[in-house]
Amino acid sequence: MSSDNGTVVVVEDDPHIADLVDLYLRREGYRVLLAGDGEQGLELCRREGPSMVVLDVGLPGNRDGFEVCREIRNRSSVPVLFLTARDDEFDRVLGLELGADDYLVKPFSPRELVARVRAILRRTREGPAPQDVVTVGDFEVDLRRREARHAGEVVALTTREFDLLAFLVDNTGLALSRQQLLDGVWGPDWYGDERTVDVHVAQLRKKLGADLPLATVWGVGYRFG
Repeated sequence: MSSDNGTVVVVEDDPHIADLVDLYLRREGYRVLLAGDGEQGLELCRREGPSMVVLDVGLPGNRDGFEVCREIRNRSSVPVLFLTARDDEFDRVLGLELGADDYLVKPFSPRELVARVRAILRRTREGPAPQDVVTVGDFEVDLRRREARHAGEVVALTTREFDLLAFLVDNTGLALSRQQLLDGVWGPDWYGDERTVDVHVAQLRKKLGADLPLATVWGVGYRFG
């Protein structure tokens, strides 16, 4: 299979995991570049301009995965998928706050990793259909430019955060369940916990402010507007 689906930088210090990820991604047509620590990963990102980064949290040296993600986000909006051996809420929230688009807990299924990479890249490349800017109160969501603005100021969102906001805006006034949000934003080939929706909603509220018109509908899910 030709490697024309894009370039994925994999930053992973365990050679067995790195080789497994490399094998499965190459089978799907991705060009894969491996790095064993944060410095190497950042250098590959600077030099190659990848389509996506798969990033281990527990890296050797002075830069763990969180620090690498922070530096990537200072320079680029490239999607980042975290690999982590820690499945507690603090690490998940921290990763999302630093700008990661998704996370996968070790041990993981290589097929699930490939499915998540494919889903993230598909959403990133396709994006929403071109439309005018949607305005709700002091908030503007520019679906064409993929920008969210509050009181005229652009607010930096991750790819997944923007996709969730755009989906909510597109269904303004409707109470959407967590499963509906998962299906509409994460897609049918995503595997995970419904709590992922709650974490991303919390991030939207934190970044866009307390007056964001995004309400919790108890027993159902969330409603925008």
